[in-house]
Amino acid sequence: MIVAGEASGDLHGADLVLRLRAHDPHCEIYGVAGKQMRASGVRAIANIEDITGLGLSELGSTLWRTLGALRALRAELHTAPPSLLILIDYAEFNLILSGIAHRAGVPVLYYILPQVWAWRRGRIRKLVRRSNRLAVVFPFEAALYAEAGEKVSFVGHPLLDRVAPSQGRAETLARHGIPPHSRLLAILPGSRRGEIRYLLRPLLQAARILCADHDLVPVIALAPTLATADLKAAASRDELNNVRIIADDTYSVIAASELALVASGTAALETALLGCPMVIVYRGSALTYALGRLLVRRVNYFGMPNILAGRRLVPELLQRQVNASNLVRAAEPMLMEPLHGEIAGALRSLRALLGSPSAAERVAAMALDLSR
Repeated sequence: MIVAGEASGDLHGADLVLRLRAHDPHCEIYGVAGKQMRASGVRAIANIEDITGLGLSELGSTLWRTLGALRALRAELHTAPPSLLILIDYAEFNLILSGIAHRAGVPVLYYILPQVWAWRRGRIRKLVRRSNRLAVVFPFEAALYAEAGEKVSFVGHPLLDRVAPSQGRAETLARHGIPPHSRLLAILPGSRRGEIRYLLRPLLQAARILCADHDLVPVIALAPTLATADLKAAASRDELNNVRIIADDTYSVIAASELALVASGTAALETALLGCPMVIVYRGSALTYALGRLLVRRVNYFGMPNILAGRRLVPELLQRQVNASNLVRAAEPMLMEPLHGEIAGALRSLRALLGSPSAAERVAAMALDLSR
């Protein structure tokens, strides 16, 4: 059984499933899956798209489906227990599920752990107690789980195997019908409808100013979990006018861009690995943000590039700070040399901090060992 809860978890879960099937083509894998995991052969008891919410006030529409998925998985764990439960991030849901599996005697492999280094460190002991193996993807996480001893392994970050443009800059521009000497501004407003509802309009407003003042071409790199219709529901036709919307070529678009405006999360780390200077933004409901301010401790930054660097390498804007004027003010200096080149180089250097490629292969080996 394998359970992921968001777009990034779906991506990494699919890679892991492919490695598992390469070693054991006949294994049955089922659980909570998104499009990528289903395509890799996971039988979905529930779909990620049906249970994902951005924050507390956004969970209302998915709560009953989420509880239904939890009940279905609990029933499976008790009546037809799998040889192994693999959990991928999705903190609260998977923490509950780990307890159910532990009590049912099902071994648990937790891959890509909740961000306990940012908030609610008290969960560490529960995670250690309920898991047979912990596969962490950031170098600083292993120290947090020191009490787990040999249970915890730093496996490297799975993005190292994925994040690379599929063609060069000139080929990217030609592929999408963009004039050859154009300079791109990448817009990554998130992978969930809740995110784009809060972020798309201010990002587009800032992009309009930046493009007019610096001769840039605005391009939205569309997340695979969204459709063009989702963008049209979150912004007006005038706001989207003259903005290119490109799907299925995100890494090439980012690599070809001068600058990116990026929703906080996996996309910010992907953008860093591609060496593109960026402004990282987060904006959610007032309730979600207020609770987050109470819970989050011991972190000076919310963007992973800055956390890894240990300094404010790129600008971050939170909540009410996310408006067109602040975005433009934060972005403009990074369009100029030598700062543009310095930041691009510093971002690329973060790759060395994330271990070595083949994380999915290492985790697959753990899974096969535990499930014997």
